[in-house]
Amino acid sequence: MGPPAELFRPLYREGEVLRLLDQRLLPAREVWLTLSKPPEIALAIRDMAVRGAPAIGVAAAYGAAFSMRSGATTPPAERFETARHLLAATRPTAVNLFAALDRMARRFAEIAASDSGEIERALVAEADAIAAEDIEACRRIGRYGAELLAPDSLVMTHCNAGALATAGYGTALGVIRGAVEAGKSIRVLACETRPYLQGARLTAWELARDRIPVEIITDSMGGHFLSGGEVRAVVVGADRIAANGDTANKIGTYSLAVLAKENGVPFYVAAPTTTVDLQCPDGSRIPIEERAGAEVLSFGGHAIGPDGVSARYAAFDVTPARYITSIVTDRGICRPPFLESLARAMASAGKNHRRPD
Repeated sequence: MGPPAELFRPLYREGEVLRLLDQRLLPAREVWLTLSKPPEIALAIRDMAVRGAPAIGVAAAYGAAFSMRSGATTPPAERFETARHLLAATRPTAVNLFAALDRMARRFAEIAASDSGEIERALVAEADAIAAEDIEACRRIGRYGAELLAPDSLVMTHCNAGALATAGYGTALGVIRGAVEAGKSIRVLACETRPYLQGARLTAWELARDRIPVEIITDSMGGHFLSGGEVRAVVVGADRIAANGDTANKIGTYSLAVLAKENGVPFYVAAPTTTVDLQCPDGSRIPIEERAGAEVLSFGGHAIGPDGVSARYAAFDVTPARYITSIVTDRGICRPPFLESLARAMASAGKNHRRPD
């Protein structure tokens, strides 16, 4: 059973449970998980059954909403805080996770004196609102970003910043979808994105599903194609954007940004304002997740490295703002100096996100 047909949504609430497409199994299998408790959702985030900064935030919101379902003799505040800390500990880089949990905490504080059933109903409604707002934000990103892409463009993207990475529609792929919906002919080069191949497995799957022409390239081909003059733009997503515009995204993004600037190709970041962290002054303060080296040394259960050899896996890198042409948000297109334009966008959105201590 899949989500509503009118919009592809990789996670959505169905009655009392969260339905979540297991992205680890794509493109070979489409398996939907049914989750109803905070530890289940925390595990799905940590093990990357769900990934992408906005999608992680939405999943965490539902995890917090389901916190009243265990420990009936435990006070509601303790149940909520236990779930909140469990979810916050899953992945450190994507600020959307913490923004969603902060919002859920504010809602809980408003109704903390109510009984558990009423609290859960209010928290579920708040999580529903977060999901709906993310979809609308992505649609606005798509409309704004479409203006940046010329007709008949070849666009390069890295990792997956599509519907699978959000509540639906996507950020970087939202820009591409917005351009296509505006009548532009867009073709895509999708970097495979090691080590989990999110570009090859997920971005290509999404675009093929939407009948948008896509070709997969290895990560090491980026410079070759950027130097050839055929690529008109690079569009990527983000997991955290510092106040000065420095941007954390999937490992390999920084290299592409440098190569794009060297070859005169505009480099665009697409992300909702929930991804902007004004309390983080620059990229040096963004925590970079390091995952197990085993994820580099194997794929699909098969070893691809020799026994006894170790590996390192920095899951993200930081692209300095000087390599970014524009940042497309749900509040408009931000241009340098980003310290000013991002602050205006966040003021318009009424947001001032930070990662909790």
